[in-house]
Amino acid sequence: MDRLWADLPIGRVCRLTGASPAALGITLSPLPRSAPATVTFRPRSIGSQVDTVETILRELERVALDCFPAWLPAATGIPGPGGAGVAAVRTLARRLAPTVGQGGPFLADLAERSLRATGAPGGQATAPAGGRYSTEVRAAGLARVIAASFGRPTAGLLVQVPTGLTAADELSLVAAGEWLAHRGDLGVWLVGAPLRAVDWLPVIEVRVPDQVARLERDLPRSATEPVLPTVYYPPLAGRPHPASSAERALESALARQPWATGRAWNQTYQSRTLVNPVRLDLVWPGERCAVEIDGAEHREPLRFAADRRRDVGLQLDGYAVLRFTNDQVRDDLAVVIAQIGRFISQARRGRRPEGNP
Repeated sequence: MDRLWADLPIGRVCRLTGASPAALGITLSPLPRSAPATVTFRPRSIGSQVDTVETILRELERVALDCFPAWLPAATGIPGPGGAGVAAVRTLARRLAPTVGQGGPFLADLAERSLRATGAPGGQATAPAGGRYSTEVRAAGLARVIAASFGRPTAGLLVQVPTGLTAADELSLVAAGEWLAHRGDLGVWLVGAPLRAVDWLPVIEVRVPDQVARLERDLPRSATEPVLPTVYYPPLAGRPHPASSAERALESALARQPWATGRAWNQTYQSRTLVNPVRLDLVWPGERCAVEIDGAEHREPLRFAADRRRDVGLQLDGYAVLRFTNDQVRDDLAVVIAQIGRFISQARRGRRPEGNP
């Protein structure tokens, strides 16, 4: 899949055909090495072009705030927002600005908001309204910040076109995408429902891996789709996903457990060279234990089938896979911690807990 995402155009809008949004979503986890930093956007409704641009920019701001300090590595470890933390991150952001081709004041303000968000209830960033910068500055700056967060030169927006759009809705969505592509130098790729009022976009036929195509082909047609979040972006290696309150709550609890040392969040695992890599939410490599935290997207039929397939592969490689839902982590955190701790402790004593392969 590296080639598929690497070859998609940047700075323009195009239609992707030949693959469902769910199938493409699977190919983005983990983010392929050659892919742009890709944010998936699922619009709930479509307004005017101006409103749609603003909606997307607000979501991209939230992603940028969540990813801090990945796009400003020198700010790692700066406590905040009290003391000299705010002044420090603003200075670091201004120094970074020339290397990413972005204005210092915009980056400094974004860094300050990111630092202040770390002290917000729940620890999750919330995007501010608009601000004093033009939409052009925000579009270009956010695209570069998101790309830098994932160590990529460019960023892309995968837009899942909803069904039932009117002709006016389609025109607004495409016009917003074209504005963002040109002003933000983003790749904007439309997938999902066909566009009936727009016939001028280039069309790119994509092909997902055969194993994903076979899984999707074998799904029952009556399967229903869960409601998925408006925006999804890949996690950053080494930390819980900022948008997952369950992952952040679990990490906070694990940090207080002496036995939980050796864990690593959101790591890529590849058993053999010719086998597609997978991403593990949480892993203890020494104990060969993978812990998966399942949100709504894991109830998507294709994702569910893909999860079962990857679990079998991990088990054949000697890993135990412990799966918990977001609700379990939220409502029964102590039980989840106890079950993980029991496995890790018994694995360290050289034996598997009963009922695990």
